[in-house]
Amino acid sequence: MDLRTTIQHTLSADQSTRQQAELALKSAEQQQGFIDQLLSLVEAEQDPGIRLSTAVYLKNRVSRAWPTENPVHQPIPEVDRKPFRDRLLPVLANSQPQIRAQLVAILQTILQNDFPKNWPEFMDITINLLGEQTPNHVFAGLQCLLAVCRTYRFMSGQERQNLDKVVEAAFPRILAIGSRLVDETSLEGAEMLRIVVKCYKHAVYYELPKPLQTHQATVDWCTLFLRIITKEPPASALMEDIDEREQNHWWKSRKWSYANLNRLFVRYGNPNGLSSDQKKDYDAFSKNFITNFAPEILKGYLQEIEKWVGGHHWLSKPSLSYTLIFLEECVKPAATWEHLKPHLDNLIKHLIFPVLCQSDEDLEMFTDDPPEYLHRKLNYYEESSSPDMAATNFLVALTKSRKTQTYAVLSYVNEVVTRYESAPEDQKVPREKEGALRMIGSLATVILGKKSPIADQVEYFFVRHVFPEFQSPHGFLRARACNTLEKFEQLEFKDQNNLLLIYTSILKCMADPELPVRVMASLALQPLIRHEVIRTAMQQNIPQIMHQLLKLANEVDVDALANVMEDFVEVFSEQLTPFAVALSEQLRDTYLRIVRELLEKNEARGVNGDVPEYGEYLDDKSIAALGVLQTIGTLILTLDSTADVLLHLETILMPVIQITLQNKLYDLYNEVFEIIDSCTFASKQISETMWQAFELMHKTFKEGAELYLEDMLPALNNFVSYGKDRLVQHPPYLTAMVGMVEDIFHDPKVGGVDRICGCRLAEALMLHLPGGPMSPFIPKFIELAMQKLIEQKNPVKSYKIHLLEMVINAIYYNPGLSLAFLEQNGWTNKFFSMWFGSIELFRRVHDKKLCVASISALLTIRAEEVPASVQTGWPRLLTGATYMFKTLPAAEKHREEAAKADNDGDFGDDDLYGSDEAEDWVEEEQQPQTWGGVNASEVPDTKGDIKDESQAYLDFLSEEAKKFGALADDDDDSMIDEDNFFESPLDKFDPYSTFRQSMAVLQQGQPQLYEQLTNVLEQPDREFLLRVLQPPPMQQ
Repeated sequence: MDLRTTIQHTLSADQSTRQQAELALKSAEQQQGFIDQLLSLVEAEQDPGIRLSTAVYLKNRVSRAWPTENPVHQPIPEVDRKPFRDRLLPVLANSQPQIRAQLVAILQTILQNDFPKNWPEFMDITINLLGEQTPNHVFAGLQCLLAVCRTYRFMSGQERQNLDKVVEAAFPRILAIGSRLVDETSLEGAEMLRIVVKCYKHAVYYELPKPLQTHQATVDWCTLFLRIITKEPPASALMEDIDEREQNHWWKSRKWSYANLNRLFVRYGNPNGLSSDQKKDYDAFSKNFITNFAPEILKGYLQEIEKWVGGHHWLSKPSLSYTLIFLEECVKPAATWEHLKPHLDNLIKHLIFPVLCQSDEDLEMFTDDPPEYLHRKLNYYEESSSPDMAATNFLVALTKSRKTQTYAVLSYVNEVVTRYESAPEDQKVPREKEGALRMIGSLATVILGKKSPIADQVEYFFVRHVFPEFQSPHGFLRARACNTLEKFEQLEFKDQNNLLLIYTSILKCMADPELPVRVMASLALQPLIRHEVIRTAMQQNIPQIMHQLLKLANEVDVDALANVMEDFVEVFSEQLTPFAVALSEQLRDTYLRIVRELLEKNEARGVNGDVPEYGEYLDDKSIAALGVLQTIGTLILTLDSTADVLLHLETILMPVIQITLQNKLYDLYNEVFEIIDSCTFASKQISETMWQAFELMHKTFKEGAELYLEDMLPALNNFVSYGKDRLVQHPPYLTAMVGMVEDIFHDPKVGGVDRICGCRLAEALMLHLPGGPMSPFIPKFIELAMQKLIEQKNPVKSYKIHLLEMVINAIYYNPGLSLAFLEQNGWTNKFFSMWFGSIELFRRVHDKKLCVASISALLTIRAEEVPASVQTGWPRLLTGATYMFKTLPAAEKHREEAAKADNDGDFGDDDLYGSDEAEDWVEEEQQPQTWGGVNASEVPDTKGDIKDESQAYLDFLSEEAKKFGALADDDDDSMIDEDNFFESPLDKFDPYSTFRQSMAVLQQGQPQLYEQLTNVLEQPDREFLLRVLQPPPMQQ
């Protein structure tokens, strides 16, 4: 095969030629020396297209076939690997940028699998490259080092020991290289400098290597990073296009220098931020860093901000964000706070406030692309290069940790809004007013904290400065007024007229011509329903409000709108019941529209060959669709609908079920199965429409959704409970149910949790279909359970209980058939030994009733029918029954308490309306209750170091995890919670009368066996059992 020609043919416009070439390459992959030939072609080829295609093909081949553990593709022959490694770095050193990018990816794959064990000489080669004089060789050496550091990025403990050796050998060299490159102005120099900085970034990301913890190393590297940050960028880096500028290597070098300095401080350099485990490694480093380095870094950052404030110095968004993150970290430690505090007034006025104000880009987006504007403003977890979010976080940290600084922030807010209020119309600056409202909104939880001395002044602030903006001619200000109201959701208004004014203003804003205003108004209305006066007023308008919300949901995909609708459906169910059908139709149409757009998007992505990363599937549209489904589920369960209406709703919602399951939208399965569960549970019968839904569920299960059996189980339980007659009359449905149990036991992909679901489905079938329909399947259920019990040496206790109960249920259903099958397979003695040997694990009321029911059934068997293998142990039946009756009252009491706790915890006012924990002012020195004329630098401090509560919480979780791990083998593993949501025939089962009846039959029909069984019991147990057998006293 002519390799060059074959690669060239893969670029042909003719599909047949391309396919033949691809097949030829596929068949050549296993030939010895194939990857070496590809590398030779990459090295020697002059045609740029062929060279790049060969490099990409080689990269894909190596990424798929170099790993040897659990390979998906046939691995590259071992004989080819060393020669390829030996040639790779020299070729990399002499490659052009496009080719180099592909070869670096190849190098990364090989290092992840081979370094250091199979490639011990790699670091020597890298060091030699770094020592060369030619830029290409140094560049290659830096790429090699970066690949190693990236490989070790997330490793810890023993796995990182080799990285310490790498850092010790290579980092002094790259520090010297970086120090020279800072003075360069070329783009090539900037790219190399960026790699130097990123090598450090990856090396310190998870742990701080010991060679970098020394005082001198910290001095040298921090000096380099500060030099990069304060370097005047060359003219070539100042492009007109801001996005293009941020991608320039000089600005990327600056961004990662900020990131490295922040990482050193936030993760390793703040003693108060260290976990108890980290203190063992970094205590000395952190004390040195916060004393000697953090103040100098802060000074460098502030100098950059001062230049930026002057208006002649540009900073990228990441640079601003990292600066603000560093400032936030300086708030709590006293060592840095004393350096930060004198600058606070200027920082609030000239950094925080301008960053929080709407930019020209924001205002343009508000008008031209409202959905994207909403996405940016409502997505609180935007990428790290979002300075406004970093500024908000700084303000929150400042006022939570140093509460008296709240006065300084409010003083400036008051200055801005007062200036706006008094300015002539043509001199008002609306974006300043909007920024001031955003500032105060971000402090809502602090301002309304317990015993806050300023909370009672907020209502006046709203009346004077927020209410007027509901009528503002500027849409973004109207939107901010709504948002500010939402932020202060916990504010208690003293004047009820103000609440009614708010309500009418919000309703007006919900009909605003600007989309962001309508959305912000809708989100603000949600928390207002905690006020009775507004709740009462809304009762008259709720159908129209819901209609507006649904209309909004069709205009923009904001998942928070679905939360609003779900709350309203729950709170105003009585008023919405007459509109149930229309509301369901609107929700259905909204969902179908979102899903169709989602499918089109995924299809387009597939056509372009883009494979989404993990987590990408749950984009805005998926989350919005999820919210609509949750609203539909709430609607079905909370509306007081008649049977006819429910049947109509099922028909309306069937397309929702179909489009989700037929298109395998796995992220939405749980909610769809909940809708099927809600429909069948609410109507207490299974309609023809829902049987169609069952067929779809079964088809979905068979086509790869076995792992979703747990989500399907509540709905399947309803099909068994309320559709038992149809299951008996239509055997294919019953066979399908049993088949799902079999499949989940035989599927190698699933684990114990999934098979527990199979046990519960089998139990539901046996308990709900008495009288024989399940008899043909009893042997199969016993076989499935016993095989797992025998295979699993030490199964999780909850799994073991469910497997045992699968057999116990079979015995209860048909004791004769079950015993015969157990005996036939030689399992009888083994099963009874496991059952009664684990008797203390059956702790739930359900477990105890089932055991009594099964024992009662066994007691009716004739003595001659008892298998010989268990005849000597047969008296243990009464021992087991005695234990169950002794412990049943305590289990019933525990279940009642658990049910009461569940009920007490559900739907309280705090849960329904939401309640952010307010910030406590109790310990704070009370300041004059004024919102003006306060300077941050003059506000007295009440604290030195502020304890890092987030780290304390992480330490607590770590300790709890250790305790949990210690208990993993203890009794907690065997505890299975009582399930108050699954209805079972055993709920109405009377174990006392059933057992009493079985014992009476035994005594009358087989008196000798009766005496034999009861005489084995010890005297206390015999007396207890006699009391159980006494009939209850007749009620008067």
